[in-house]
Amino acid sequence: MILTDQQILAEIEKGTIVIEPYDRSCLGTNSYDVHLGKYLATYRDEVLDARKHNEIDTFEIPEEEGYVLQPGRLYLGVTQEYTETHATVPFLEGKSSVGRLGIDIHATAGKGDVGFCNHWTLEISVSMPVRVYRNMPIGQLIYFTVQGDVNTFYNRKENAKYNDKTDKPVESMMWKNKW
Repeated sequence: MILTDQQILAEIEKGTIVIEPYDRSCLGTNSYDVHLGKYLATYRDEVLDARKHNEIDTFEIPEEEGYVLQPGRLYLGVTQEYTETHATVPFLEGKSSVGRLGIDIHATAGKGDVGFCNHWTLEISVSMPVRVYRNMPIGQLIYFTVQGDVNTFYNRKENAKYNDKTDKPVESMMWKNKW
C-alpha cells in the first residue's frame, strides 16, 4: 500500500520519515518531490569492471548555466534532499516532466530499504543532449507500508555498502560483494 500525503506527514511528525531540507509544497498526493543536488560524477574508465573499484570524477553543476548531459554516457547524480526511512520502503521514481525530456534517473536502483539514511545517488542517462540544473525537480519518493517486523535495518547492517553519509554521488560498490 502506498502512503498518502496525510500518512507521509504523519510519519514525518513521528520521525519515521526524515526529509532535509523539507518543503511542504513538494508533498504531492502520494509522493514527495526531490531535486537534483549540485554534484554530478562520471566514471574515469571507458570500460567498467564489476570486480574492481571503478573510480569517479565528481564536479559541481554550474549554478546559472547548468550542465549538458550527453547520450551514451552514464552520470551519477545525487538528490539535494537527505532522507531517512525507518518504517516504510521508499521508492524513487523520475518525474514525468523529466522523463519527457528523455532523462532516466535510475537504471535499476529505485527501491530503498527500511533504514536507508542518506542522499540518493541517481544513475542518470539521456536519450538526447539535455541541459540540467542544480535544484531542478528530478524525482519523487513514494513510500510503501511494510508488513511484519524487520530484523536488520539497512543503516545497522554490517555489510551495507552505502551507509556513509554524503551529499556527493557514490560509485558502484559491487566490487565489495563476495561472489
